[in-house]
Amino acid sequence: MILDRVNTPEDVKKLSEEELKQLAEELRRFIISVVEKTGGHLASSLGVVELTLALLKVFSPPKDEIVWDVGHQSYPYKILTGRKEKFHTLRQLGGIAGFPSIKESPYDAFGTGHSSTSISAALGIKVGKRLKGEEGHVIAVIGDGALTAGEAYEGLNNAGQLKEDLIVILNDNEMSISKNIGAISNYLTKLTTGENLRKAKERLEEVTKRIFGEKVYKGLKRVEDLIVKGLFPPGMLFEELGFRYIGPIDGHDIPTLITTLQNVSKMKGPTLVHVLTKKGKGYKPAEERPDKFHGVSPKKAKAEEKKVPTYTEIFSKTLIEIAEKDERVIGITAAMPSGTGLDRFKERFPERYFDVGIAEQHAVTFAAGLARKGLKPVVAIYSTFLQRAYDQIIHDVALQELPVVFAIDRAGLVGEDGATHHGLFDLSYLRAVPNMVVAAPKDEEELRHLLYTAIRSNKPFAVRYPRGKGYGVPIREPLKEIPVGSWEVLKEGKDAVILAVGWPVYQALKAAEELEKEGISVSVVNARFIKPIDGELLKKLAQKFKIIFTVEENTVKGGFGSAVDELLAPWYGGKVINIGIPDRFIEHGKQEELRKLVGLDAESLYRKVKDFLIKREKNPV
Repeated sequence: MILDRVNTPEDVKKLSEEELKQLAEELRRFIISVVEKTGGHLASSLGVVELTLALLKVFSPPKDEIVWDVGHQSYPYKILTGRKEKFHTLRQLGGIAGFPSIKESPYDAFGTGHSSTSISAALGIKVGKRLKGEEGHVIAVIGDGALTAGEAYEGLNNAGQLKEDLIVILNDNEMSISKNIGAISNYLTKLTTGENLRKAKERLEEVTKRIFGEKVYKGLKRVEDLIVKGLFPPGMLFEELGFRYIGPIDGHDIPTLITTLQNVSKMKGPTLVHVLTKKGKGYKPAEERPDKFHGVSPKKAKAEEKKVPTYTEIFSKTLIEIAEKDERVIGITAAMPSGTGLDRFKERFPERYFDVGIAEQHAVTFAAGLARKGLKPVVAIYSTFLQRAYDQIIHDVALQELPVVFAIDRAGLVGEDGATHHGLFDLSYLRAVPNMVVAAPKDEEELRHLLYTAIRSNKPFAVRYPRGKGYGVPIREPLKEIPVGSWEVLKEGKDAVILAVGWPVYQALKAAEELEKEGISVSVVNARFIKPIDGELLKKLAQKFKIIFTVEENTVKGGFGSAVDELLAPWYGGKVINIGIPDRFIEHGKQEELRKLVGLDAESLYRKVKDFLIKREKNPV
């Protein structure tokens, strides 16, 4: 196998075009075999195999710096830049990351995990190289789906202004995760839909057949692509922004890619190469369902297991249930319909569903406009992506007290996607915003009631919930409103109290049960509202207990524990111990591994509480 003797970009340069074609197939088989075991972003990486080989054939990283947008398409690049032997550790605790990381390899020019940052980062790197007198090209590889986000255009605009020798490769596969949405996507695909283009195409066919005949026409069919995709947009858009436009070219044709990139490497000024690829290329299931194979889970044994719904599924079903009775309810996603569960809402209420593309800022302000007209928008966005819309949350929603509901999926530790995707800061950044209500359910049933409460509250309201399956609690009660700011005492004790938020609530209960066996009596409270907190109950608990533990799957800096500290600081004479995510970025690994690593599982909580109480008893001062 050719792959056996390829470990670095220099090895790629030694290969002939025929060997590169064979290597492309070997790479695909290798990626599929590993990702089936580890899980990961499959379809995206399969689509850029030939492009990656051509880039490494022409350019010489790390001297030439390649910035992969989002980074979920970087698996072939990782394998060919010294990480082949470690690839089996992909996304595993202590293994290589699923996204580019400057800490992992000198070949990774920039860490990425969110979309649309590549052009800005690459431009900064290019200017930095010039100012420092360093040689080398800088290449940004960005998918067409990422062009729905404003930062991509800010980068393009500035690059066109600065006239730097920047190369942008537009990987056009008509997909981000789900089917691309919006005017930009339509612009790139209007090649075959516009009336004028259709007429030009039909006229070209008529003339070609009349002059050359049917047989020759079939051989000249690719002329159609030249007319439709070369002389018409999208090239015009990028040229207006100051870029030389090249393409579109076949992203799976290695000789053409190599020749094009060699020519582009000699050009001056900003250049955009439009490459057409097929997401999931070479793996039929992924080609047919690229959305399904965008991110895949490891294959598991077929052992029967209890079917427990995910929090996302519960959110989806509950939102539909509420919308059935209230026609003002609107569902909004930023290019994540299946990930957030809004795909089912779309099926039921297509006229009340909006996918705004990878544009979280717009999603929030768009929702604010809907709320201004008396509607009830529910914006479903992952915690890590909602960070991008912080200014809009403050100015466009909270400042005007508009009743937008934020359904914050993937809050807490998300697992193998790692540091760029963990949702560890939303309690902190939302708690600081006036007029916001912030809540977290202890289980999937409480998620239903909190969502119902949020929609009926007529307030800016955030409900955050974790990735993955719930605890399997039965859905017993009809939807009901929970008094805003109310907590729930789940277990009475006399030695200390644990105030827990969200997923850790049941872990705290398990820890308390184990402590009870050793004669340690601990109260457990479901502190489901982070803002406003239940001040009345907290005061009573503080008067009863001299030791209070707070537990949250959020950074300890500025989170729920900090809210308790702030309220008690002026008068409380006891001790408050905040337990949560430490003040550092957490790596990738399975959710259960990471929760144990940071001490949020039941066993860790049991040890922490026990150790502190024993030490306190021995040394009460």
